[in-house]
Amino acid sequence: MKVKKIKIDLREEKNIKDRLNQEVLNRNKNSELSYERPDPLLVASRYKDENISLICALFGYGNAKLIVKFLDSLDFDLLKKDDNIIKKELKNHYYRFQKSEDVSSIFIALKRLKDINSIENIFYQGYKKENNIVDGLWNFIKTLRDIYPQNTQGYNFLVGSLPKKINQAGTYKRYFMYLRWMVRDDNIDLGLWNKIDKKDLIMPLDTHTFNVAKRLGLLQRKTYDLKASIELTNKLKEFDINDPIKYDFALYRLGQEKLA
Repeated sequence: MKVKKIKIDLREEKNIKDRLNQEVLNRNKNSELSYERPDPLLVASRYKDENISLICALFGYGNAKLIVKFLDSLDFDLLKKDDNIIKKELKNHYYRFQKSEDVSSIFIALKRLKDINSIENIFYQGYKKENNIVDGLWNFIKTLRDIYPQNTQGYNFLVGSLPKKINQAGTYKRYFMYLRWMVRDDNIDLGLWNKIDKKDLIMPLDTHTFNVAKRLGLLQRKTYDLKASIELTNKLKEFDINDPIKYDFALYRLGQEKLA
């Protein structure tokens, strides 16, 4: 399906807001997720499970078609199996920076986590103090690493780490994308959680949204990091203070499809 290229007058902020609001409406439909228009959410939406969704999000980097192809190859019933079975069944599975041991490690870590608490509750424990989603993220990463302290390059890239200084923090795009899926509820996002307010979400910044946001004058920061994600989030709050991240999927698609 051919999508009409939007034309935005960068001198008129109201025009940008109106155009993006229309783009959000246009994109909020099931047909946006298909093998013709691949996205890791396509696989996550089949299961509607927070653990499977997290796996889909964490592997959500690189070529979209290859992401979906890899996710389709995974047997998510392994999240209920013995560690040795997981390792055996995933011995031939790898994706970019992740070797088979890294793939099996995230399955084992999440399986063990399920026996202790839900992902939502772990995020909420950090978030609830100041309604700060970053605190929730730090709490989750620490908990996941404590429960399965694997230390390989592929696994470290996959699950992330706690920055020594906030100024050194990357975008954590895959986690913020996952949180969007879990918290927001529409024809795209899953809305599986109810303890975190969507107004507190942070923009999942990837190269597409980063470049489009700069071209539209929504982002001034030139560095691709957590501060840029927060800056863009705050700008989008001027458009919708209660749901600023509703613009994420639309901005991502506009960049991916080279429409803006």
